[in-house]
Amino acid sequence: MANRQALRELQTRLAERLQIARTQGVAPSWLAVEAGGGKYLFPLSQSGEIFPWVNAQPVPYTQAWFAGVANFRGGLFGVIDLASYVSGEAPVQKNELARPDARLVSLNSALEVNCALAVDKLAGLRNQEAFSDFSEKAAGAPEFFGNQYVDFNGASWQEINLQLLAQQSHFLTIGA
Repeated sequence: MANRQALRELQTRLAERLQIARTQGVAPSWLAVEAGGGKYLFPLSQSGEIFPWVNAQPVPYTQAWFAGVANFRGGLFGVIDLASYVSGEAPVQKNELARPDARLVSLNSALEVNCALAVDKLAGLRNQEAFSDFSEKAAGAPEFFGNQYVDFNGASWQEINLQLLAQQSHFLTIGA
């Protein structure tokens, strides 16, 4: 008898939560990072693990933004210099000691691309309440760019859809 009552209470709570989720929607949340002077937002659902900076092993005849490969937890990951990829400019070469705050953010394994994005600094987690305004993607912006958000300090943050990024032929073609 007590088990039936507990089951009914559980079902009631689940139904209430589902109803709240349907009416309020799911608010986006992001991992905020900085790279090359830019501020970026990675959707948490598309982000993977965060690793400390390591110098990647260079791979000859690759794009300038492809920093090389690195071993994380027994898996081989391509390392992409995010600032260089987004700007199209050659990356600024830095060694391990010059990057105390630098991190490597892997893409979620569900995206099926073993790569990590090199960023200069982690800026924490953000949700929609952290921003005062937003605008839709600008005309001519890369396909993987999402909305642009402005925080309460006036700083602009560019959302990057990691799933769309991982599907870009330019991103997948590392050969020079």
